[in-house]
Amino acid sequence: MKEKLTRSQERVLHFLQHRDRAISAQDIHSELRSSEQSMGLATVYRSLDTLKLQGLIKALTLPNGETVYSITPADKHHLNCLNCGKSLPIDCCPIHDLSNQLAKTHTFQIYYHTLEFFGLCSQCQEVSG
Repeated sequence: MKEKLTRSQERVLHFLQHRDRAISAQDIHSELRSSEQSMGLATVYRSLDTLKLQGLIKALTLPNGETVYSITPADKHHLNCLNCGKSLPIDCCPIHDLSNQLAKTHTFQIYYHTLEFFGLCSQCQEVSG
């Protein structure tokens, strides 16, 4: 059961809802400090942790060790071209039933999932073939 959010948690969530990219805790802290909504760095981290545990945001640790945060996406599925970068959405979810089965079998609350395929789109296949 999700608990009611504190004012700090609501501010961090609202901040992330208005960003189109993932952002670090340090950057969130800096941007809030330069606005009228200043809060301590420890409060930012605690808020992010709570929001993550409630499934409202996701955390991604980058190869350099930095963690960035963003709003939890709706389940998304794509075909991604490694050459031109085109990303084609897959409309149906081929693993939705598996997700439900895993949640039930393992008594695990799943917040979201992603399914990504990587390769070459038809136009890039023509160019390289």
